[in-house]
Amino acid sequence: MHIGNLRTALFAYLFAKSQNGKFILRIEDTDQGRYVEGSIDVIYDTLRTAKLFHDEGPDIGGGYGPYTQSERKDIYRKYALELVEKGAAYYCFCQKEDKDSDSQEGYDRHCRNLPPEEVKALLESGKPYVIRQRIPLEGTTSWNDLVYGEISVDNSTLDDQVLLKSDGMPTYNFANVVDDHLMDITHIIRGSEYLSSNPKYILLYQAFGWEAPAYIHLPIINGRNADGSISKLSKRHGAVSFQALVEQGYLPEGIINYIALLGWSPKSEQEIFSMDELIAQFSVAGVHKSPAVFDYQKLGWVNGQHITMLDPQVFIRDAFPFAGIRGTFLEPKWQKLASLLQSRITKYSDIPEKIAFLFRLPEYSTGLYIHKKNKSTLETSAAILGKAVERLSDVEDWSEESLLDAMTSLAGELGLKLGPLTWPVRIALSGLMATPGGAIDILYLLGKEESLKRLSDGIQLISKENLVDEK
Repeated sequence: MHIGNLRTALFAYLFAKSQNGKFILRIEDTDQGRYVEGSIDVIYDTLRTAKLFHDEGPDIGGGYGPYTQSERKDIYRKYALELVEKGAAYYCFCQKEDKDSDSQEGYDRHCRNLPPEEVKALLESGKPYVIRQRIPLEGTTSWNDLVYGEISVDNSTLDDQVLLKSDGMPTYNFANVVDDHLMDITHIIRGSEYLSSNPKYILLYQAFGWEAPAYIHLPIINGRNADGSISKLSKRHGAVSFQALVEQGYLPEGIINYIALLGWSPKSEQEIFSMDELIAQFSVAGVHKSPAVFDYQKLGWVNGQHITMLDPQVFIRDAFPFAGIRGTFLEPKWQKLASLLQSRITKYSDIPEKIAFLFRLPEYSTGLYIHKKNKSTLETSAAILGKAVERLSDVEDWSEESLLDAMTSLAGELGLKLGPLTWPVRIALSGLMATPGGAIDILYLLGKEESLKRLSDGIQLISKENLVDEK
């Protein structure tokens, strides 16, 4: 499910729940040529994972079924014929090879004013047809959108859209109007790309003598291009489906929280929300008219906040498959490693990069040892590393407690605080300025043999640097 579709579903859900209303799932499969096997399961799975639980739908039923449009063909035909009788629609017999009768564009209204006797003869001969809406040629159609306000459109700019196709299936534009009326839909939330079609929906309601629902159109979602410009969100901007984001290790709660902020502002300054908090704060008044921009950096920050708030046991369970440590020396220490990572990642797929140094020490510059605040230089670092190797070689119980005791006592003997002592130790162990966890944590995770090797290698690296400087 594309992020734009999910955002529409989310806003519909939040609005319905905030008004003590019902959120209805309807499968709109009238375009059988575009049907994709398994796509309905994706809709169910996405809504379930995102915790957008519908109150009525094909799977759970309700008072207005069936909720799958392809199962309602007879209903649509009945109402299409009613419009023909009222003069609000007409039969179109144009063949595809000359005038595409299923097309919306370029149709010249050839069949709009055919004599009744000719229409009757063509029907009796079995000639294929579609049923088109008879749009008024003059006047304007107006409605009040709850986001965009009062909108008026000249009827002369509208086409006679197809309502019932030649295969007997309704078009999306017709089926939705019929279903929304029959299912007592009070509010419709959809993307602003449907604004141009809305006058035709209003005219259908008027033709039937039905009361039109309230319309809420949402701004489009844009993505940021490599050159900094923006354009409509698409695959070139990265993962743009809910499923792809979940597979990358974003939490459903984090995705939903972020998507809620795309084109909507809460009344408060709050940015991190649970679903219940979103429902409590949601208001159509907060929906923007201007397009939203999908920002992966902001998504990462929001998701990171949700990861930090997770129950640690849930994080341990759910993040493990992303870590890639099964069968390695780190698997038995995963609980410890997880505790270091939980507040330091924006998504689960960040983990392999964060812990790569534990498997292979990256090449690094000795300049990392120089740290003004810790009064660390190459000379002091080499001396500290030498003392650390001596002290740690004597540690038999390679536990966090024993390692902390050993390093604390060494710091005391050298007249140092723990920070200045562990700075060069952590650099030698990781080759990085920033790591998940400190020197004691990394010593424990690496184990004795690898830790002593890296500390000794650090001494040698500094010695080579000093030799180069002397030359």
